[in-house]
Amino acid sequence: MDTTETPTTIPVAGELATVHRLPVASEQGEAIEPDEVLTDDEFRARMSGREKALAQARWAAYRRDVVVAAQTAKKVANHERTKQMVGHGMTVVAGLDSWRGRAWDASTMGVYRRQIKAAEAVGDREQVKEWLERMETVKEARHRRIMELPELMKRLMKVGAISLAAAVVMVLLIGILVQVSGAGAFTGVIGGVFDALRWIFTAIAWTWTPLVAAAPWVIAAGVVLGAYREGKQRGKVPGWLATNRGGDADLTIDETTIAQALAALRIPQITNYLKEGLPMQYLTPARRDGRGTHAVVRLPAGVTAEKIARRRGDLATGLHRLSKEVWPTTGSEEGILDLWVADKGALAEGAGAYPLLDDGLVDVFKGVPFGRTLRGEPILAPLLERNTICGGMPGQGKSSAARVIMAGAALDPTAELRIWVPDANFDFEVFEPRCSRYVMGAEDEKIAQILADLRELHAEVQRRGELLVKYEIPAVTREYASKRVGLHPIFCLLEEAHVAIQHPKYGKDIAQLLVDIVRLGRKRAIHVIVSTQAPTKDSMPRDVTRNCSNGIAFAVGDHVANDALLGQGAYSAGHRATELIPGTDKGTAVVKGFTGERSDIVQVYFLNVAKDNDQVTPLIERSMAALKGGHVPGADRPTSMIEAPAPRDLLEDLDEVLTDVTEPMNAAKVAPLLTALDGVEYAALDGTKLRALLAQRGVKVPSTGNRYPIDPVTIREALAAQATSDLDEGE
Repeated sequence: MDTTETPTTIPVAGELATVHRLPVASEQGEAIEPDEVLTDDEFRARMSGREKALAQARWAAYRRDVVVAAQTAKKVANHERTKQMVGHGMTVVAGLDSWRGRAWDASTMGVYRRQIKAAEAVGDREQVKEWLERMETVKEARHRRIMELPELMKRLMKVGAISLAAAVVMVLLIGILVQVSGAGAFTGVIGGVFDALRWIFTAIAWTWTPLVAAAPWVIAAGVVLGAYREGKQRGKVPGWLATNRGGDADLTIDETTIAQALAALRIPQITNYLKEGLPMQYLTPARRDGRGTHAVVRLPAGVTAEKIARRRGDLATGLHRLSKEVWPTTGSEEGILDLWVADKGALAEGAGAYPLLDDGLVDVFKGVPFGRTLRGEPILAPLLERNTICGGMPGQGKSSAARVIMAGAALDPTAELRIWVPDANFDFEVFEPRCSRYVMGAEDEKIAQILADLRELHAEVQRRGELLVKYEIPAVTREYASKRVGLHPIFCLLEEAHVAIQHPKYGKDIAQLLVDIVRLGRKRAIHVIVSTQAPTKDSMPRDVTRNCSNGIAFAVGDHVANDALLGQGAYSAGHRATELIPGTDKGTAVVKGFTGERSDIVQVYFLNVAKDNDQVTPLIERSMAALKGGHVPGADRPTSMIEAPAPRDLLEDLDEVLTDVTEPMNAAKVAPLLTALDGVEYAALDGTKLRALLAQRGVKVPSTGNRYPIDPVTIREALAAQATSDLDEGE
């Protein structure tokens, strides 16, 4: 509908005047022509009133919208309050139901019957026998109490009668004493006693009526409050009653929530077990343990703890936790789940700051700071009379753990440090000023230097053995380590040890030296840390892993690597770094030998060596300042060197292997002779490759029936020509 007016000019009172016709809307929404004609002044006056009316209408509409919005918000708030009120009511109902169940269990031995049924379900005869004995003991105790009840009543009545008689006798004696002494009359004492009794009974009667009237309300309030508290502790309120305000609330970890989380995994054996109404068997009920809750559960038959551990993330969702906050491991049996659940957010900070960042030194005979257990307890790495093997997947904290141990050792002024890194990396460069031996690099000459240093260390082991005999001590003590008699502690780190051990030329000798040093060095105050990504039989001698009493295992891929780091049988006994999740559990390791436990899960301290946040250099500077006279232990000894071998000469080697050969020999038969001479230089050499190498040296090998014979005479002539050529070049 168009409500726009159009001005027109018409005669008014004999003169032309501008008038306005106002369209009017009909009830059907159609415009009709009005009969009224207005002048300009009349039109302005009329329109002014119309604008005021429109403004008032708009304000009324705005107020109406505000009221509607407020009413909507109020309804939402009332809905949330209603849910809360219903939730509180359901909590009370849950508490009453819990009381009912507990009363039923108490009268029928329900707790014991369920445990017996559960033990029978998993075929555990010992548990069945134990729970039967417990139930019989409780039954006998209850029967004995019931049989003793009449006798107890008799005793109580007898005590009451004696007490009453004693009170009467005492009153009579007091009355007689008062009468005899002249202080008063006997009848006055008796009357006073009766007056006191009359006052007491009157007071009781006076208060009895309001107490009787209020008793139902007081009792009801007490029951409601008690039931509410019981429901909070043991009851379960429907999830649809949860409000948004409770979305961030922590879930209480107890036997009920653990059972619900296990049920949510939908493992058939657990599902069927719980459907039969059987309770989970808790060998250790859920209890506070450091920064979290600990429980030990016997799983239904056919379910291993490892199966639960593999679904750690799924279990964490049922417990309202991050994956790294839930630690399911295998207990004393395959079917026993050892579960530790951190408080929400408790592990977010990791191990925290290294405790000696700002101040302090170390006595290595007492151990060095290493990290914190999941429970939040600081843990030291024991070093003396031990060796350490550290490993795990790349990027999980292996090198960082070795750095923490070596930093701690550096803070003991009597300690000597030796670090070998057969790789090009910056992880330990800042330690070089504090080291008596430091090698970094993967070149042959660097590996040769590592071998020379290990030979020197092997000789040091023997020398120290003679000193132990001289001083008649079985092992180096703090006293002798501080006497400067050549028995100060030595800490050696072979980082990326598999690179050195697998070196084609020096690896075999390095491996043998490591075996001898870790076997003999521990009592002589020589501690070796072997760090590797791949602790396999090919990359790490078994005698090295067997003689490392300290094991540090970050996330590993299989049970072989796990047992190489944590000891034979660790995986089958439930000590499994395979259950650590790469990335998620970065900086967390399973360690052995640090405490009295078979293994511990530890969050390792982190020391940064990045240029913009170097935390190690201040520690090294502090350790250097603590050295007597600034003298680095062991740095005054000359460094042993092994020259890198000169490259082999093919013609000279052929002349050597063909010394006793007078006739041409097939190239395919000559190649194995060269491989036997040097398995590294001539690895994978065959007849075809040998002919190609000779062709490069200018020696042509004829085919001769595809046998390609190599003539010793031709080789010697080529060798003589080579020698003559060298002489000519010298002139």
